[in-house]
Amino acid sequence: MTPYHFTLVFLATLALSTALRLWLDIRHLRHVRAHRDRVPDNFADRIDLADHRKAADYTVAKVRLGLLEIGVDAVVLLALTLGGGLALLDQAMRAWLGGGHLHGLALFACVSLLGFVVGLPASLYRTFRIEARFGFNKLTWPLWFADLAKGAVLTVLIGGPLLFAVLWLMDVMGKYWWLYVWLVWLATNLLVLFLYPTVIAPLFNKFTPLEDASLKARIEALLARCGFAASGLFVMDGSKRSAHGNAYFTGFGRAKRIVFFDTLLDKLSPEEIEAVLAHELGHFKHRHVIKRIALSAVLSLAFLWLLGQLIDQPWFFAGLGVGAGGTASSMGTAMGLLLFSMVLPVFLFPLAPLTSGLSRQHEYEADAYAAKQTAATDLIGALVKLYRDNAATLTPDPLHSLFHDSHPPASQRIARLQSV
Repeated sequence: MTPYHFTLVFLATLALSTALRLWLDIRHLRHVRAHRDRVPDNFADRIDLADHRKAADYTVAKVRLGLLEIGVDAVVLLALTLGGGLALLDQAMRAWLGGGHLHGLALFACVSLLGFVVGLPASLYRTFRIEARFGFNKLTWPLWFADLAKGAVLTVLIGGPLLFAVLWLMDVMGKYWWLYVWLVWLATNLLVLFLYPTVIAPLFNKFTPLEDASLKARIEALLARCGFAASGLFVMDGSKRSAHGNAYFTGFGRAKRIVFFDTLLDKLSPEEIEAVLAHELGHFKHRHVIKRIALSAVLSLAFLWLLGQLIDQPWFFAGLGVGAGGTASSMGTAMGLLLFSMVLPVFLFPLAPLTSGLSRQHEYEADAYAAKQTAATDLIGALVKLYRDNAATLTPDPLHSLFHDSHPPASQRIARLQSV
């Protein structure tokens, strides 16, 4: 392939992906608006019209901002690649630091910082305007800055050594570097998953043992029926950031722990909390977490192998506006890895229904398991309250949902539970 042909392929795919994302969001916007003033029949006795309209307006506000972000993302990507932005950054880093791994780390840091700055206005608007307007945001500016600082430190402490190891392996391990990189990447991800419950998560939230004796006894009885052993039941102070509620389990082996958002405990009855937890245990029983980790591992191996085939192709670099006739040996492995990570999502977005469909199937399986361990009506009641209190639209556009939603639409999910 020539650089010119690859440039055409990239531009065509970017145009298709961007147009598809915009079209799906516009469809979603129109569909939600069209159904704003009428609660779906199967929710008419459970959701007030005022709550339904709030969910529609909340969805519309988020989608409008998303439309802007789609356009900005496409412009920034073009500016960095074919517009010469990455080439200029690369020249500046080389003039300052020379070649080598330090240059690669600095190049990634600059692009990451640029991405953060570009995305900051939308992120702040989403949190402090949209979320606040609809009564969800509890985040204060001091807490926002504290979260930002902690996130930056974790990125440097974890991401920095990992990126250095990846770049070093790419340089010294020869033809099969991608296999060694994959092993390091996989080991690091598993280590982070193992450390997250007890080391990382407590840096951002406070976790206290569940004190409600009656609820604790109910949950422990459910765990015994399901054959699930946990290291503890905890309540997380999610209310200090958001009014949204959730529950999850995390960790592996004996380190597994169950976590409830304090907002969830305030909104649901004990029976409904038990049903929500039974759903989460359904994910465990069906090994969904392990399956997702395995799928992620297989896909990452495939992508690294693909990068291994592309990184020595001059047309890959030149076709994306970085160097003429450059390869990894001349442009640096960091540039190859950076380019690949930036353009890969463009080519993958049309395949989003595959991963979203798998996730929705997992949700159905977890719901079915919960309905066997608890009353299906309790889970339905919990879901309806969560849809209402989180202002989740009951009328998503079907095509938009197919691409973007990891959970089934509310009407389909409730209908399945009612048929159990």
